[in-house]
Amino acid sequence: MIVLIRGGGDLASGVAVRLYRAGLRVIITELPEPLAVRRLVSFAEAVYAGKMEVEGVTARRVADPTETYHINQTLARGEIPVIIDPQLKSVCELQPGVIVDARMKKRHAELPPDPIILLIGLGPGFIPGENCHAVIETNRGHMLGRVIWQGSAQADTGVPESVGEHRAERVLRAPVDGRLLVYVEIGDHLETGQQVAEVAGKTVVAPFRGVLRGILHSGLLVKAGLKIGDIDPRDDPRYCTMISDKSLAIGGGVLEAILSRPELRSQLWE
Repeated sequence: MIVLIRGGGDLASGVAVRLYRAGLRVIITELPEPLAVRRLVSFAEAVYAGKMEVEGVTARRVADPTETYHINQTLARGEIPVIIDPQLKSVCELQPGVIVDARMKKRHAELPPDPIILLIGLGPGFIPGENCHAVIETNRGHMLGRVIWQGSAQADTGVPESVGEHRAERVLRAPVDGRLLVYVEIGDHLETGQQVAEVAGKTVVAPFRGVLRGILHSGLLVKAGLKIGDIDPRDDPRYCTMISDKSLAIGGGVLEAILSRPELRSQLWE
């Protein structure tokens, strides 16, 4: 049985790694130009690089969602296929038993085109019985990673979670619409006021000392207000390549939701 994950950002990739390590067959669908900020822990990076390794797990791009032969070859090699398939055209051919919507849109999500045995949503925008079967809580706190079969996840606060003593200011955003030009690398140490990037001539600087934990690809067209980067005040470059505790907790919730369905258990490791 296949578990299909919509989205290959850092949270989705943490889920993928946890399921992969449990022996499940995982496939990821992505956009033609993904906007994953934490690129060193995001399988979405395979869309740009051809393949991507996160903590010893390799994902490989399959550009055509109808190329089931190449998808199955990738699975047979012990790798995770990353398919450019935002419209889920591959669902009819692949027939996944589980779909995990990990796009983190934080608004009401639509249903996939075909009935699925188990549809799991991550975070705000999902209501069991309406557009999913279960939702996993993604906000930090006592409920993080819990499986919710009735009700909904906590609402999006609109404020980034704190790292160290920093919250909103640790997230770099595009000041205007335009093309992003990046002048530093993920993992670089930054000083307060140091230029990180520019958008249409408008400079983006580091608001405090720390490590650049993630940033979008240089050359992408971005909209004003879009998250383009992330600075970590802990100033430890190791965290740039490590799956977060939050991602692993959410992955544990997804695994629990899948294993809670008796009709799926016998199919998981076939």
